[in-house]
Amino acid sequence: MTIIRHFVAILLLPFVMTVLVPRWLMRGYAQSDTRWIDGTFTAAFAHLAGALIFLLGLSLFVWCVVLFGRVGRGTLAPWDPTKHLVVVGPYRFVRNPMISAVLIILIGESLYLGSRVVASWTIVFFIINAVYFRLLEEPGLELRFGDEYRRYKAAVPRWIPRATPWKNV
Repeated sequence: MTIIRHFVAILLLPFVMTVLVPRWLMRGYAQSDTRWIDGTFTAAFAHLAGALIFLLGLSLFVWCVVLFGRVGRGTLAPWDPTKHLVVVGPYRFVRNPMISAVLIILIGESLYLGSRVVASWTIVFFIINAVYFRLLEEPGLELRFGDEYRRYKAAVPRWIPRATPWKNV
């Protein structure tokens, strides 16, 4: 049952943001969007760099989903949130590694495809999440987890990772 809950949450949230929205945008802006010219060194380098960055983001995302299930006993979905605050793994360095992972995936996609439209979507996605986290997510976490979250929030940055891992003492 837990795997199905995670699968549904992933299909409805990050899959839409990293696959469906970019494809829709690229179709809608195909005439004006840029593309790499295949066969050039720049295209080959961009494809390789984009693929590696995409895989880095995907790996981080999978790690976060696993932690949400095992440690948090919930999913990434707001309608099925974690029951325990997750402050291990990448969460010791930055408060929002899952959104960072999605941003990294989008950066990899935009590089691989050579798409200004996908790069623009990456920026818009970040802005939407920056507002959402500040206005809704963080106040909700404070209500659910109280002082435990407030201590974590005071010690771990929202977007730029710490140089050293935070120790929950």
